[in-house]
Parts: sequence; C-alpha cells; structure tokens
Amino acid sequence: MTEFTVQLANRPGMLAALTERIAQAGVRIEALAAFGIGEIGIVHIVAEDAPTVRGILSRAGMTFEERTILTTHLPPGPAAVATMAHRLADAGVNIEAMYLLRTKPDGVEFAVAVDRPDEASRHLQPL
Repeated sequence: MTEFTVQLANRPGMLAALTERIAQAGVRIEALAAFGIGEIGIVHIVAEDAPTVRGILSRAGMTFEERTILTTHLPPGPAAVATMAHRLADAGVNIEAMYLLRTKPDGVEFAVAVDRPDEASRHLQPL
C-alpha cells in the first residue's frame, strides 16, 4: 500500500475537492487523516490504487509525498499495539504514521509507515 501526504490550503472545501477527484476516478480510500496547521492543511491518504492517485495529484499540481505502508493484523487485547511498537523499536525501526484500517472479531488491522520497511516487515508478522 502507499500513503500520500498532501499539502493543501487550510480552507473550507479543500478536502472535499481532493477526495471528490479521487472518488471520480473510482478509487477507494482505505484510510485518511487530516489536520490543519495555521494556513496549511495536511492530508494523509492511503488508497487502493497508488498510480491513479499519483496521477490525480500530479495533474492537479498538488504538493505531495508518498511512502510505502505495511499492514499488520494485531490480536485483540490491550497490549497488542504496545507489543508491536516495542518489537519495531527494538529492531531500530521508527514508526512515522499508523492508521487503523479495520476492526474484526479476531483483532484489528493497521497500516504502518516506517523509516525501514524491509526491516519492519520481518518484525510485524506474526504478533
């Protein structure tokens, strides 16, 4: 999966315009986080079709960065996230972003952006 970090003006309608473009292309958004810092809006989008989203953002002249996202399934329980975070930390991997994708009866699925994806993937499965 790919995470796109998009910089927008922090004004009404900017997020609506961005997500509408993605929707019109038929791309489903898997996860989204958005926040404003003064005049700037930052949107993190994880979508199912990275090449299409990349094209949409490029054609619109939007400023964005992208990075690989790993997914992991965590069992139910209060210590699952802490266990995962400790495993990555012990391997020297920094978590840069994390998104809850799905909640299931047997646990939760997270998307995780890290500074060292190859190293992290060895420590994410199975927990």
